[in-house]
Amino acid sequence: MKKILITGGAGFIGYHLAKHLLINTNCQLVLVDNLQRGQMDRDLRNLIADSRVDFIQADLTDWSFYQTLPADFAHIYHLAAVNGTQNFYDMPAEVLRINTLSLIYILEWIKNLQKKPKLCFTSSNEVYAGTLAAFNQLPLPTPENVPLVISDPYNPRWSYAGSKLIGELLLIHYSQTYHVPAIIVRPHNFYGPRAGFGHVIPGLCEKISQRLDPMPLPGADETRTFCYIIDAVKAMRMLMDSPATDKQPAATVHIGGTDEITMRELAKKMFAVAGWQPRQLAIQPSPRGSVRRRLADISKIKNLVGWQPEVSLEQGLKNTFAWYQQTSKNCG
Repeated sequence: MKKILITGGAGFIGYHLAKHLLINTNCQLVLVDNLQRGQMDRDLRNLIADSRVDFIQADLTDWSFYQTLPADFAHIYHLAAVNGTQNFYDMPAEVLRINTLSLIYILEWIKNLQKKPKLCFTSSNEVYAGTLAAFNQLPLPTPENVPLVISDPYNPRWSYAGSKLIGELLLIHYSQTYHVPAIIVRPHNFYGPRAGFGHVIPGLCEKISQRLDPMPLPGADETRTFCYIIDAVKAMRMLMDSPATDKQPAATVHIGGTDEITMRELAKKMFAVAGWQPRQLAIQPSPRGSVRRRLADISKIKNLVGWQPEVSLEQGLKNTFAWYQQTSKNCG
């Protein structure tokens, strides 16, 4: 029986990762979450009702918690972090404290274990967003080895990117110094059911449900790629299961889609899925610090484990919109 720890297990990625891992019946999961952002909703209650899943509500910035953890985990997925763009602006000091301290404590705990579990750290594509702002150039598609820049440390938006950049440094050097098998993944706009409302696709679902007209649309001409959550968690599991990622120091790998799309085009696709569209879009400026384009080079993960996204954007949007519509009805 493979024992796996998932921090942030009540969150969007954590929940879907747990469901994906349970497909393998030879798996025992421990989910840890403080439930400040993740929710003990019906989906999560159904998940932890499985006898192969244990749930612990805990504060990962409390060192005493780690003294209670068993030492027999094969894999650890560290997903817990304060995310959400509004939080970056509203509570940057807490974003930095929680995201950095929780990782330091996990690494300090692991380094003293006799048998070290393999660790997956979820970074973010935000870590190189400043490169484009600082130098007005960024290779597209963007490889993992571009220079990392915090273009404006006084802009609170960079609190999250800064915590992830420090996290990557911590993982690389703890991995090398203490021989910890580890992998760093940089997610690129994962989306799907149960993603909250702090991101563009859930936000569009909510605005469509409210029939907002004119409909606000920030950064209409900015481009992104999107990766459906089922594809994303499969990629994470494949990276963790592969011996190719056991080497130290930890490798950094992109997980993302390949089809670049503007926010205006994304909104049109959502309107088609919903069978409704507003008479007018209220185009708004992007939040300060947002980047114009994002397109990840995913050749590295293809070469390492043979992964590539399978769910089309159209199908993913249908699945996502249907879930948000059903959830809205259940809550109403």
